[in-house]
Amino acid sequence: MTRRGRPEKADPLDAAQEDRVRAVLALGGVPHADLPDGVQQVRLKLLERAADGRDAPRDVSAWAAVVASNLAMDWHRARRRQERLGERLAVLWREATDEDGAESRALSMAVTQGLDALPDTQRQVVVLRFYADLPVRAIADELGIPEGTVKSRLHTAVRVLRTRLHEGEVV
Repeated sequence: MTRRGRPEKADPLDAAQEDRVRAVLALGGVPHADLPDGVQQVRLKLLERAADGRDAPRDVSAWAAVVASNLAMDWHRARRRQERLGERLAVLWREATDEDGAESRALSMAVTQGLDALPDTQRQVVVLRFYADLPVRAIADELGIPEGTVKSRLHTAVRVLRTRLHEGEVV
């Protein structure tokens, strides 16, 4: 029982299963700092399975290892997407600075500094929308969030960037 009188729910992963999940994630190349998040994602998938009314896997340890392996592959895919996006941004920045000269470089630097100052969630949707040229629906699908959340984050981020650019007399 917990302090408030509610029964404690058993952890869906025991210590040995958690160690196995960590090992699979680590062997899959997931950085040590991200291992606790990976374990939590496996727990969440197991809880979602139970919430959907599906039976628990026959061998939770094996099931968790497969899920962890899939998470490691997803981590690598996401890292590759980020690398490709960074490469594309670098090319776009070089093109802008080559064509437009000093004025464009000043604007690029101001926008870059503004983006750096945004919270990660806002920066992510701005980059995906305006630099990767993804539509709102694709961003929502990719990030697993509602379209309204993407629109809200975009609106807030653009408003903040616009204000900073005007305050800095860049535009």
